[in-house]
Amino acid sequence: QVHDNDWPEESGFLKNRGEMAAKDIVLKTVVFLGSARDLAPAWSSDTRLCTRVAAWVKNTITTRSATCGPDKVKHEVTVYDPLEVFAPGGCLHDSGGELKHPHFFYKGGEAPPGMDAMRDNIKACDAIIVVTPEYNHTVPPALSSLMGHFGGSNYGYKPSGIITYSIGPFGGARVAMALRPMLSELGCLPVSKLVCMPTASSVLNEEGVPTDPENRLLKQLPEMLTQLEWVAIAMRNQRDHAGVP
Repeated sequence: QVHDNDWPEESGFLKNRGEMAAKDIVLKTVVFLGSARDLAPAWSSDTRLCTRVAAWVKNTITTRSATCGPDKVKHEVTVYDPLEVFAPGGCLHDSGGELKHPHFFYKGGEAPPGMDAMRDNIKACDAIIVVTPEYNHTVPPALSSLMGHFGGSNYGYKPSGIITYSIGPFGGARVAMALRPMLSELGCLPVSKLVCMPTASSVLNEEGVPTDPENRLLKQLPEMLTQLEWVAIAMRNQRDHAGVP
């Protein structure tokens, strides 16, 4: 075990350790939405509750000014919405939600340009966030198709964060448990802090603005982001230093 007083002052070790310059860090963060629903259920007026939750998440992340040690941390956010990605003109439209054409089945240079661009964004990102409800107590097919179009090497050695929600009292907790092994197998290991939003339609208005800024449920997201940022920076540093296995 080495103590500070074991190092001679002239070695410069203590001096250099104390003079590490603060940096401005921008994390490339990809957000995947899990709901493709466009029909309001009998028990709710929302066509898609995801719309308000996603707006709150994106606004929180893009306006966030955090620190990690001496460094300032911000996010450059890309959102992939299945209603857009699988729609006509979307980068996965030809393959469809049924996943007819996985990107990794194409030979190099033969995939559609939009699909290549989506793969490049995923591969270049530093962190991944999933925002989803639960369907039949598990992962919605739109989400598993959206992410499953691309091989695990694009997700690997990066952290992920899980955000779930529901109109009822459970906040999508069951899909959070189902997502942990899925994200782990893709290689983007989820941080321990979850964001589970029960009764989301009463917590957020239609624009995704909190109805009560002091609601304790809102504190979950900044806490999860703090974990995500710490791990994302550590993993990026190691990728830059040693590459990936």
